[in-house]
Amino acid sequence: MTRVAAIDCGTNSIRLLVADVDLSSGSLVDLTRRMEVVRLGQGVDRTGRIAPEALERTLEAAGRYARVCEELGVERLRFVATSASRDAENRQDFVDGVHAALGVEPEVIGGEEEARLSFRGATGVLAGRHPGPFLVVDLGGGSTELVLGEGEPEAAWSMDVGCVRMTERHLRSDPPTPDEVAGARADVRAALDQASAVVPFGRAATLVGLAGSVTTVTAHALGLTRYEPERIDGAVLPVQAVLTSCEDLLARDREARASLGFMHPGRVDVIGAGALVWSEVVARVQRDVAAAGGSLDEVVTSEHDILDGIAWSAAERA
Repeated sequence: MTRVAAIDCGTNSIRLLVADVDLSSGSLVDLTRRMEVVRLGQGVDRTGRIAPEALERTLEAAGRYARVCEELGVERLRFVATSASRDAENRQDFVDGVHAALGVEPEVIGGEEEARLSFRGATGVLAGRHPGPFLVVDLGGGSTELVLGEGEPEAAWSMDVGCVRMTERHLRSDPPTPDEVAGARADVRAALDQASAVVPFGRAATLVGLAGSVTTVTAHALGLTRYEPERIDGAVLPVQAVLTSCEDLLARDREARASLGFMHPGRVDVIGAGALVWSEVVARVQRDVAAAGGSLDEVVTSEHDILDGIAWSAAERA
């Protein structure tokens, strides 16, 4: 048994998982999961740099996570950073700040490694409960990873499409105008065309969605009045229910989104774009599966994602 900490720092949020991992039995037992919206990717798509205030928010959160790790006696820590820090010119400031707070170098990973870790985290608990191949979709703030496989990833692709990036590029009105929505959809569809040349969507038997935009859409589709991870994790929804939930969130203004009991305050202004991206992915995969002679009628949501994959990898390194 190894006590590990996994930190996933993305474009929108920074998350911590502390868990006891037993590689011999294949068990991972949570001690704590935490998430803070720090918006590290604020403006990166436009300026190419991490904003000073975004860096400050992120490093303050890293300091709080360092104290949690110390209190829980973590033996091994892995800190993974994804889209925003990967794209920024001044990412060394971020690297140095994380090292000062936690004593480890943040690993700024590429899309392929991000997809591999997401796949492992999600399928570790889904295998045996749903048929493969799995198409795992990790919808983040700056990028979206798509990976197809059964026991191991067979094909993966990272799209520069996410809820923060699409909000900043397109959805500037409240609520978004039809022209803004059309522009965002065109962007996502072009990215999916590119992804489908590498990842054969039509082979998917089970479509699995990960991360905050997907879990929020799921909470809305389930009619929850507060965020209930135990009901969201493993939820199986009809495709039409997912698409209806996405359309409703996209059409709402900020006040209406903020009034939803399950909505995290840091997600209010980007969930419309997240819902748009997820609706395009789900509709495209359903069409490609049908074109290949199959059918995709349901979508699975998982609370287990890249964070779990990072934890497994940290235990293996230990």
